[in-house]
Amino acid sequence: MTDHPRVQDFATDFDHTDPQWVADPYPIWDHLRRECPVAHTDRYGGAWLPVRHDDVAEVAYDTEHFTSRTVVVSELRPGDDDLPAPIGVAPPITSDPPFHAMARRLLLPAFSPKPIAAFEPFTRALCKELLDATAGKDVIDAAVEYAQDIPLRVIVRMLGFPQADADVFRRFIRLILEDVDASAEQRQAQINEGELDAYLEARINEHLAEPQDDLTTFLLEAELDGNKLLPEHVEGTMVLLMVAGIDTTWSAIGASLWHLAQNPNDRKRLATEPELMDTAVEEFLRAYAPVTMARLVAKDFDFHGCPMKEGDWLLLPFPAANRDPEAFPDADQVKLDRVENRHAAFGLGIHRCLGSNLARMELRVALEEWMNRYPDFELADPAAVTWSAGQVRGPRNIPVRIL
Repeated sequence: MTDHPRVQDFATDFDHTDPQWVADPYPIWDHLRRECPVAHTDRYGGAWLPVRHDDVAEVAYDTEHFTSRTVVVSELRPGDDDLPAPIGVAPPITSDPPFHAMARRLLLPAFSPKPIAAFEPFTRALCKELLDATAGKDVIDAAVEYAQDIPLRVIVRMLGFPQADADVFRRFIRLILEDVDASAEQRQAQINEGELDAYLEARINEHLAEPQDDLTTFLLEAELDGNKLLPEHVEGTMVLLMVAGIDTTWSAIGASLWHLAQNPNDRKRLATEPELMDTAVEEFLRAYAPVTMARLVAKDFDFHGCPMKEGDWLLLPFPAANRDPEAFPDADQVKLDRVENRHAAFGLGIHRCLGSNLARMELRVALEEWMNRYPDFELADPAAVTWSAGQVRGPRNIPVRIL
């Protein structure tokens, strides 16, 4: 890993892997919103950071000046050969119009409410299994022993991969999303190892030999314009599920439990008023939105006085947009009964998360089963809570004491 110097001024030198940002980004975003709503840094080869809701939304809807061909900022700045158009490395999230619409439409049936509802019994049984394994413990790591396993194993099941491969997925996720401050040489070496490609190719070959009723076979049998999907399209969509469907949701589950561990009034309300669960889920998603996506500037232009250049990175911090007091009353407060809540946790614009039905189901079921088993708990050691670096924010360790 590189030894990035500590940030002294987030307005002119921000870094989303800086320890201060990782520990608590909310005061940083509040300050920038007041003093410098579009920050800049020369790190990572040059990047921009809007933090107001309206500015984030403007970028998210602007497919002329911003391309989605890559969505993860790192020291390895991709060249055109690394970002094959129109598919991108993880379609449809890395696809631009007009191909994006076709790639997204292809997946919508698999993530519509009915097929997602079919995964709820598995998800609920999984949560019970994980909680059973904690029986008799006074202190439980709610991230390691619970939250991090739920979406991981659900996605593995959706793809029809062996449940024993969950740990393999964990390693790939860390490579893609968290080791972003590794040097360009280190990151290139990691990518060139080819372990991820080899793993996915092996699973695809298994499904070609023996088709199954799962998402992998769905992708292999799908067609665009009368043609089967290219192999890189199938593999890229699998990578998308890792990037957008696993770490993001386990982070949302973990952050919700972290909040409840520190707020006994909210914990009591959720335990005694189960009818609050739906609005509580939306409020946790708003207040602790995990996902910051990236864009590349497609061509030189001026964005509200900021001279953006072709190839510059731009981070889209949806969590910062959700904390903008101009967009949400009492934006810094968590209100479990907040009814009007048009949050941006699932993104904005054409790339709004197509897996939102899945994420909501997993978060709701995970909280229901936890609260049924452990309605009263607290942080065992607040100083022992750790958070992920990079573009997906979530707790990696949450030691809680069962009361």
